Amino acid sequence: MKRALVVRLGALGDIVHAIPAAAALRRAWPDARIDWLVSAKHAAILELVQGIDRRILVNDRGGASAGLSVPAAIRELRRGAYDVAFDLQGLMKSALLARASGASRVAGFAAPYARERLAPLLYTDTYDPGAGGLHDPRDSRHVVALNLGLLSIVGITPAAVEFPIQAVSSHVALHIHRNTGGRYALVNPGAAWPNKRWPAARLAALAAELRARHGLTSVVLWGPGEEALASEVVAGAGGAALLSPPTSVADLVALSRGAALMVSGDTGPLHIAAAVGTPIVGIFGPTRPARNGPVSPGDITVSRDTVCQCHHQRQCRLARMCLLDIEVAEVVAAVDRRLQAPARVREGQA
Repeated sequence: MKRALVVRLGALGDIVHAIPAAAALRRAWPDARIDWLVSAKHAAILELVQGIDRRILVNDRGGASAGLSVPAAIRELRRGAYDVAFDLQGLMKSALLARASGASRVAGFAAPYARERLAPLLYTDTYDPGAGGLHDPRDSRHVVALNLGLLSIVGITPAAVEFPIQAVSSHVALHIHRNTGGRYALVNPGAAWPNKRWPAARLAALAAELRARHGLTSVVLWGPGEEALASEVVAGAGGAALLSPPTSVADLVALSRGAALMVSGDTGPLHIAAAVGTPIVGIFGPTRPARNGPVSPGDITVSRDTVCQCHHQRQCRLARMCLLDIEVAEVVAAVDRRLQAPARVREGQA
């Protein structure tokens, strides 16, 4: 029996983008043992992913969070006797953990594609997505495709992109369904990076348009520290929006499956919704939709990545961030186009 380890510690959206690699491993090796090493902070989504035998939670951030200490996690990994470990993160930390697992082979990205250029020194096998002369594929190939490409090291060429995320019941989703008549859009104003946040006033105006044009009530999501921001959207929407109750990852999955649409920046909730087939309109600035956006060809992104001068930076260093150049009318037009397309381009695969 083959034994494989996936190493992707975080963050939430990045873990979602790694799920197709684990699914492809399971499809190619149906009898294999497939484990995943993940930061305890981001483990909840993996509890819903089919085809993973074991989720090994590590407290890689210190403090009192759940999960094994790094030394205890390494001891647990070494008991796995893995044939191959795939480092999908490309950090020194993730590469060290993959190598410390004792796997016979440790696979990761070549230096131009690793997050930290020294990480490949710890791999036995490296995958170079740029081999063959493709110019700067980090900006033109989706991260899901890059992750799947890493599997070529063991001879796996996936035929499809799959997100085997289980359907779950949710009291929050049932509550929202009752209070919206089952017709709602998800609006997500928050983001860990301030320069990924479109202004609350514009999201409020968008919610009013969603109600007027499409009969949709907007359910405004929020995470830790974001309730005031979400409440600002609701207050400005003139009754067209509801504040979501607190949500777990399972609640987000259930809410997304029932939604007619999600509008969000480049965040974990957007990638969860895209993975389960929710129609998406994404608002992008410092990250590139071609690499980090929804996988489905039916989804739409309104983007300023071609003019952004702060790519992959948490804070905009300019007086005016590029997202402020995106007006409400442009997003409304994108919503109109997306809702005219088939409701579900993809459910679990593309």
